[in-house]
Amino acid sequence: MNSLPYDETIQCVQCGYCLPACPTYLSKRTETHSPRGRINLVKLAAEGVISYDELKEPIDLCLGCRACETACPSGVKYGKILEETREALYHNHRENSSLPFQRTQDLLFRKVIPSSKQITRGANLLWFYQSSGLQKLARKTKLTDVLPGSLSSFEKILPEAASPAKRKKRAAVLKPSTSPKWKIAFFTGCIMDGLFEKVNSLSLELLKLAGCEVHVIPEQTCCGALHAHSGRKQDAIQLAKKNIAAFEEMDIDYIVNNAGGCGAMLAEYDKLLENDEEWAERAHAFVQKTRDISQILVQCELPLGNVEMDRKVTYQPSCHMTNVQGVVDEPLQLLESIPGVIFKPLSKAEMCCGSAGIYNLVHFHESMKILDEKMKGVEQDVEMIVTTNPGCLLQMRLGVHREKLEEKIEVVHLVELIAASCGLTLTDE
Repeated sequence: MNSLPYDETIQCVQCGYCLPACPTYLSKRTETHSPRGRINLVKLAAEGVISYDELKEPIDLCLGCRACETACPSGVKYGKILEETREALYHNHRENSSLPFQRTQDLLFRKVIPSSKQITRGANLLWFYQSSGLQKLARKTKLTDVLPGSLSSFEKILPEAASPAKRKKRAAVLKPSTSPKWKIAFFTGCIMDGLFEKVNSLSLELLKLAGCEVHVIPEQTCCGALHAHSGRKQDAIQLAKKNIAAFEEMDIDYIVNNAGGCGAMLAEYDKLLENDEEWAERAHAFVQKTRDISQILVQCELPLGNVEMDRKVTYQPSCHMTNVQGVVDEPLQLLESIPGVIFKPLSKAEMCCGSAGIYNLVHFHESMKILDEKMKGVEQDVEMIVTTNPGCLLQMRLGVHREKLEEKIEVVHLVELIAASCGLTLTDE
């Protein structure tokens, strides 16, 4: 059985600076659902004072937003404690779970999520469901209401899927009209390419407009974030190695992504592989090239403002983009540079929206408590919520839906707003 990270837990001095930064502590008001409380529970479990079963629920309900790391004066590596604890819990649970349950999970994590073919098939099915009239029929007859609470809610706010023809049309290489500033490889991601193909296509066009030569490497795979967050560290390691091998085949300046969660995982490949002699240096080289698209667009000085936007906009930052990647200023610089945009700061913007990978699916009710608090920070006259992560996009759309504000507030990815300001549009033609 994998051991718990005991040595890391003793670095925590239980000062409590993490408490105001923790969404689950603020929503549940119990010490066991705070960072220092969870760390103490891990310590007690490692010492044999409490069982793994007693540890599981507080760890499962952690969002993994890692805001506690930025608040901690002692530099406690909460992310490492969380991931290693989840790995230990995963192996303990696997030893005691049924074989059919294990096989179902293995199929999802090893055969579906990492497979671009399976993601594309799923996206094409969603497109057919939406475009054939089945969605309208299902909603009219209230068939969607029989779905479990989380699925029923998210069905109502799913984005319009790209057609199969449009997916096939996307170029693998885009070259600017002038000598390229940088040669870039674009990381497409799983959920981004499945549900938000439009954002990916616009990202490619923006990078081209910024003067970059852009390549979409077909051998790339899932970043491994969902696997790591579920305790499947070895699966995450295998995916990381596949990505590193795929991207190092090409001589590129940067590896660019547009999803805060994916970017955070890519940025920690070196930590994931630090004890692997063959891969540690290669992982470090990979991480050194990893950038969020906002960083590249700022560095390239992308010309903004062909179209006056005239919108009151607020920004919901991705937790992993902020707390792990440390990308804070660039999205705001881009937003405030768009002509016509009136920026309205989001109250408690640093707090997680409750998405956290698939947290809002598996812990729906707790996620909705956090989301409802987040929506209280949106000013009444805001017309657009901008974010930089697919989970945040879906979560904030659901927040707008729950508040019955669909006709007033639009939720978009930063890339979509920038592309609109530059006059970029995409069609199926």
